[in-house]
Amino acid sequence: MDNMTIAEKVSYIKGLAEGLKLNTETNEGKILAAIIDVLGDIALNIEDIDSDLADLTDVVDDVENDLIDLEDEIYGDDDGSGSYGRDDDDDMYEITCPECGNTITTDFDSIADGTINCPNCGNTLEFDLSQLDED
Repeated sequence: MDNMTIAEKVSYIKGLAEGLKLNTETNEGKILAAIIDVLGDIALNIEDIDSDLADLTDVVDDVENDLIDLEDEIYGDDDGSGSYGRDDDDDMYEITCPECGNTITTDFDSIADGTINCPNCGNTLEFDLSQLDED
């Protein structure tokens, strides 16, 4: 009985009740028959939930695989470090847009270009790096 599904177990119990010729005319018999019917409904609902969960798991797996493909396309193949082709030595900088207050995370190469646009409001942020040491 351990390998049976819940619906199969409920069917087994229903068969036992029928085999024992459960008298559904008595109060106890009526209650037992009602309990067995409710168990059957619960078993069907659980099967529906299990089916929906399996479908949802498939969708989540597909989304996860798509995300991995997208990360590979954007950052390059993952070398196992989780850095997706970025050097661990690449420092990332957070810049706050003075126009909208949005925090922008970028690397030094983007700042070294002199300007970046805020992805939130489109404001152009300018950087003067002329005072940095050459090294």
